[in-house]
Amino acid sequence: MKQGRGPVDLRQVFDDFIRLETELWNSLDARLVKECGVTLGAFNALLVVSEMPNCRVNDLAVALSITVGGVSQAVDRIEARGLLARVPNPTNRRSSLLELTAAGREALDSASEVFDNELSIWFSASLGTGATTRFAKDLSTLRAAAARRRTERPQSGK
Repeated sequence: MKQGRGPVDLRQVFDDFIRLETELWNSLDARLVKECGVTLGAFNALLVVSEMPNCRVNDLAVALSITVGGVSQAVDRIEARGLLARVPNPTNRRSSLLELTAAGREALDSASEVFDNELSIWFSASLGTGATTRFAKDLSTLRAAAARRRTERPQSGK
């Protein structure tokens, strides 16, 4: 018997989606660590910082959909490896901006090739271009709907 409502078993969709995300994360992470010495989490942070001018810890948290505290700890670890640097924010002395170091740029460049190759194996080679394009659009639609729900939801305690 199908669980959930409608013609699609949404519980199974959820289960498949979460398990795929876990399997994909683990595969990408293992390959990046083995071939580049960079975790997937660090790679994600480096990628966002490289693409976002004047990136602050808060901006990185929003981009990665994780807490500021979690990002701050991750930045500490990445900075300790010499891949990121905190620099003074010229417009706000209370915050810092994040910048890739030369080593961070090298790590990002080498990891990007591995990352793109692994994604191609998981998506394009498995689904083909048309299905991958549709999947990307559907995911974008779901994330936009989630963002709207977050902004429409009343804040607790108010």
